[in-house]
Amino acid sequence: MSQTRQEYLKRLTIVLDYIEQNLDADLSLASLSQKAHYSPYHFHRVFVTVVHERLNEFITRKRIERIASILLVAPNTPLKKLVYTYGFNSDSSFSRAFKKYYGCTPTQFKSEGKKILSKIGIVPFSSQKYICSIANHKQWIQMNAQITIQELPEIQLASISHIGEFDKAGTMFQKLMAWGHQKEVLDTSNFKAITVYHDNPNVTETTKVRFSTCVTINQDIHPDGDIRQLTLGKGWYVVGHFEIKAEDISLAWKNMCIWVIENGYEFRDADYFETYHNDHQTHPEKKCIIDICIPLVKTKDMKAEEIQPIAVSNPQQNLDYHELIGYMKHLRAFFHKEYETLFTLGNIYKGSPEYSYFSLTTAELKKQKLKFVIILNHKSLSFSICLSGQNKSIRKKYWNMFKNSDWDRYHLAASIDKSLSILDHTLIEKPDFKDQKKLTATIETAAMKFIRELQNILEH
Repeated sequence: MSQTRQEYLKRLTIVLDYIEQNLDADLSLASLSQKAHYSPYHFHRVFVTVVHERLNEFITRKRIERIASILLVAPNTPLKKLVYTYGFNSDSSFSRAFKKYYGCTPTQFKSEGKKILSKIGIVPFSSQKYICSIANHKQWIQMNAQITIQELPEIQLASISHIGEFDKAGTMFQKLMAWGHQKEVLDTSNFKAITVYHDNPNVTETTKVRFSTCVTINQDIHPDGDIRQLTLGKGWYVVGHFEIKAEDISLAWKNMCIWVIENGYEFRDADYFETYHNDHQTHPEKKCIIDICIPLVKTKDMKAEEIQPIAVSNPQQNLDYHELIGYMKHLRAFFHKEYETLFTLGNIYKGSPEYSYFSLTTAELKKQKLKFVIILNHKSLSFSICLSGQNKSIRKKYWNMFKNSDWDRYHLAASIDKSLSILDHTLIEKPDFKDQKKLTATIETAAMKFIRELQNILEH
């Protein structure tokens, strides 16, 4: 990308954010061009070239979509109040603009909005199927989601924004990761990959939905081409945790929005976002493990974890999936730092809500296609280590070797057919996550004892 286009994107992103956050304010060409540090004439040309809409058309569309979003969930809101709040000079001018965009009058939209949106290719979140059968909706949520009410902290992100073309998200994430590693700004202790949606796809055509791919950072950054800093503000959210096929994510969003309405909560005007916890390509069933986060208006009686959180078998520690993965990242970073010259470490496997693990291997063991694996069982909250192999034939070879020997220091798998482990050993059964320094030291001591004893056998 040329330096000129990078500069255009950087300045326009600032203006687009400002427009979306101030639809009820003065959004004149003069004021917006000043924010972009361009002359009005030059700013308008740049805007049309990059956004593919004229400035006034973009602002009008945004305001109409904001009003349509409100009418979908609160059809009794007085139109006159919305018309003047969002910058229209009269009822008649608003009605003409609204009808031009949606093909109906605002009054018709109040009673038939969902049906009208379906006809023009925009499917509203409360689809007829679930409006007519709330029982089906509740059953789907119970089978596929674990829902909590949470007050999330402020999150600092590095982001790249785009309009439409969601298939480019993967490339955008790769660019962010490479950039973050180079600049050493990624928050590796609590890493998150997030997509933020700046438009409501229930009222905005998919080709015009603006979104940002994001990664967590540990310090403030300066804009760098199309990469900029984005802040998700502290606030209350309903968080739906899903392990689903990629094609069901849209359905999950619709059901989450229905859940909010059915449970009497009110949507808050803030960014909706998804957080990703795995690479679905590594999942045994190619499923995505994600959180869908919808901002809510806080009520007096709202309490954190109002709905049962993600289950772990030790309720006294109240650790959810994300906290367990966070500790595994810490543990892997510790081994990488302390034993960088000895081991090559694999990535953390996060393809199952029941367990996570990472591998360690030496140059000599790599020749033998063997590796050690440190495993955290999310249900029992126990840590173990095992000797494993690159494939079943390798595992069977060494399993037979130990089975036919008199060496019985560690547990031998009952059968290699149903186990990735050849030999295994429990490192700690009841870990105290509150004292992570002590926990890490305990795991290190027990793991290194297991590794060294087996190395003496396997490498000599």
